[in-house]
Amino acid sequence: MTVNAQLAARPTARGVPGRWPVTAVFLLNGLTLSTYIVRAPSFKSAHHFSDGRFGLTGLLFALAALAAMQFVGPLVGRVGARAVLRATLAVMPLLLAGLAVAPGPWWFAAGATVLGAVHGTTDAAMNASAVAVERRAGRPILNGCHAAWSVSAVVASLSTAALAHAGVSLAAHLVVAGALLLAGGLVLGPRLPDTGRAEPAGGADGSAEAPQPRAGWSRDLLLLGLTVTAVMICEGGALGWGGIFLHDARHATLSLAAAAVTAYTGGQTLGRLAGDRLSLRWGGTPLFRLGAAVAAAGFAVAVLVARLPVAVAGFALAGLGTSVLVPLTFSAAGKLPGAPAALLVSRLTTFTYTGILLGPALIGWAADLFGLAATMAALVPLLALVALAPRPR
Repeated sequence: MTVNAQLAARPTARGVPGRWPVTAVFLLNGLTLSTYIVRAPSFKSAHHFSDGRFGLTGLLFALAALAAMQFVGPLVGRVGARAVLRATLAVMPLLLAGLAVAPGPWWFAAGATVLGAVHGTTDAAMNASAVAVERRAGRPILNGCHAAWSVSAVVASLSTAALAHAGVSLAAHLVVAGALLLAGGLVLGPRLPDTGRAEPAGGADGSAEAPQPRAGWSRDLLLLGLTVTAVMICEGGALGWGGIFLHDARHATLSLAAAAVTAYTGGQTLGRLAGDRLSLRWGGTPLFRLGAAVAAAGFAVAVLVARLPVAVAGFALAGLGTSVLVPLTFSAAGKLPGAPAALLVSRLTTFTYTGILLGPALIGWAADLFGLAATMAALVPLLALVALAPRPR
């Protein structure tokens, strides 16, 4: 059968059952989390947090998310991803609105911790659901799902900036946003596919024994996990330090330095919008290696070229390259044998969050020792290693 005949035999994107409801979960989750993140300065000011204490609330959020992820696989296996997501999509908007009216800093810290746990549960469950839909359809969908998340970050950032400029208060913004997100979750919930319940190892339908605590920690999963951790460290370098690098090392204006983040996220969004079609045509492993190579080239241009417009274009190229790496890694993890896909995906999500947590901190520590320019340049060979890393067959 020719490649074109194989493509024609597979369902079209529009014909994949459950694809659009799952994609909408990524959008709602992204809108909730991005609104929380973008409003961080308002939270800090409202409760008179010092830098250190506000950083502690972020750490509590992340640790709660990591802890919750460890229980998502067994929970999805018991009740199904739809039941988990219906609950979390109802709770997250209420927590977001509650943070805006928290009566004091300790209440805020407690609320942020609970929000972290619920977000971590949502993140793992929605990726597990997307992997299940993708596997049933025999067609890639994860890049499109993650594209929805990227779009949500842009929407939340722009809308928050506009509302803050218009003088809308923190409480009014988040209470209304929470109400809209809650309504969206309630409408979406019944339309979600019921995936993950009693899903056996290897991905076939049927009954299965409860997974053991160490289930899923295979060599292939650890390799995928280390690979995606490296990717997230590089992403933390672009998002957390790209603008600082242009401003401090290349003497860019603040507005031009901020363009590094915009260029990176813009390239990432465009890449994810096309990623499923490219994965279907070329295959996941070739596209992954190409994406990592493009990302390495983009970082090289961004860090080594002195002309600022070219450096910003380099960040856009880096975003384009990294765009497919995380979705393709989740897709590969969901196909591993030896444990239910929901458990494998929740394990992998632990690695992604570890990279998000470690990336900016590691780059900051290394910059103190070796300089920011040298540290950012070290991301290029790291991505080259990602491109060459073995992939599961």
